[in-house]
Amino acid sequence: MTLPTLLDIEASGFGRGSYPIEVGLARADGSVCAFLIQPQNEWTHWDPKAELLHGISRSRLEREGYPAIEVARWLNDELAEIGIAYSDSWGYDSTWLSLLFHHAGMLPRFRLEALRSLLDESQLSCWKRTKEALIRERGIQRHRAGEDARLLQLTYLRTRDAGC
Repeated sequence: MTLPTLLDIEASGFGRGSYPIEVGLARADGSVCAFLIQPQNEWTHWDPKAELLHGISRSRLEREGYPAIEVARWLNDELAEIGIAYSDSWGYDSTWLSLLFHHAGMLPRFRLEALRSLLDESQLSCWKRTKEALIRERGIQRHRAGEDARLLQLTYLRTRDAGC
């Protein structure tokens, strides 16, 4: 059975004025890819508490980030054929994804769905416990988009196969 493609976004903070700073994918084959996003001039909100979580400075984004249009093109290239990716924070991630595509002047050629729609009651009941176990076992660095997307995919796989 093919694994679902998981998408995760790290942001400058939460709420009004926040914007995407990194997007990551865990592909159906288990490979991971992530890109830092160069802030737009009008993207000024910066929450130091968010930076403490993800460890990405605004100056690093300005130096190493890719323009919004390049990241949006990459996402469309990656996801157009399968047509769908899943997120565990659909409300936030869909808002940040829309902002990214708006500033890129493009429309997404895929849809983002809530990961929860793939989970049955058994998976939901052991999700948190399984995810925490995987973080410990694999020493996963949290709050980086690619690693978080892969963690979600591994948690999905273990909860599906283990029948918790």
